[in-house]
Amino acid sequence: MTLASPTQKFQQNRAAAAANQSDGGEVEMSFFDHLEALRWHIVRAAIAVLVFAVGAFFAKGFIFHDLILGPARPDFWTYQMFCKASHLFGGTGPCDDSVHFIIQNREMSGQMMMHINTSLIAGIVLAFPYLFWELWSFIKPGLYPHERQSSRGAVFFVSVLFLLGLLFGYFIAAPLSIRFLVDYSVDPTIQNQMDLQSYLSTLTTMTLSCAFVFELPMIVFFLAKAGIVTPEIMQLYRKHAIVVILIVAALITPPDVSAQVIVTLPILLLYELSIYIARGVRRGAAAKLNAEMSD
Repeated sequence: MTLASPTQKFQQNRAAAAANQSDGGEVEMSFFDHLEALRWHIVRAAIAVLVFAVGAFFAKGFIFHDLILGPARPDFWTYQMFCKASHLFGGTGPCDDSVHFIIQNREMSGQMMMHINTSLIAGIVLAFPYLFWELWSFIKPGLYPHERQSSRGAVFFVSVLFLLGLLFGYFIAAPLSIRFLVDYSVDPTIQNQMDLQSYLSTLTTMTLSCAFVFELPMIVFFLAKAGIVTPEIMQLYRKHAIVVILIVAALITPPDVSAQVIVTLPILLLYELSIYIARGVRRGAAAKLNAEMSD
């Protein structure tokens, strides 16, 4: 009689769990089985990030010239749209002379290391839907059947909100911050020559901050499912939430009132949307309870 290896045991338990779940049953996995499952989820996620990072590394021209350095040029889409909008209201608008500065590198290996780090960041961003799917695949077997049913589409909505936040940060928040910081001067004789690391840090911070802030509705959804957040609590502390949102907008934007207002408005809308989501979760829980009591 031969003993099964830990890997074979893990595969057998996962197969048994899958078979039982399909029949409506449950199978308890040991602590080491959970660790083994988590390890493979992490391995697959790391492979996905590496694949996208390698692709981004070889797409250097598009990643740097078109995407990263796009907001540093006056012909960037956002600046042109603000220029047209300003003209509609009779102003001159931030047109072709709005962004003029030099991005420079001061370290011998600076551009090479920046290329590698940027490729890794791009790999994480591009693989984000798959990363969340791997995380959800690890969490989902531990949920009750009705919880899995009510959480259908979680990966899709999290990915969509992340993409919307990413686009908002890249096309709205980041260009406004860059333009303000470039135009700001304490003396006309001082020229703005931005370090590559500083520019990229500003761009990625603004973009990724908006991407994660836009996940607020899904965060509220899961907290409401857990009974931690209710619509009454969110309405009661709405004024406090507005203050927190203003502080967050001030932290991720420069001290420019227009930029802070533009960033604050969508976050406020997301907060109001989250209240409706919390109400929907509670109505669903109440309907389920009534159905169980009637049965």
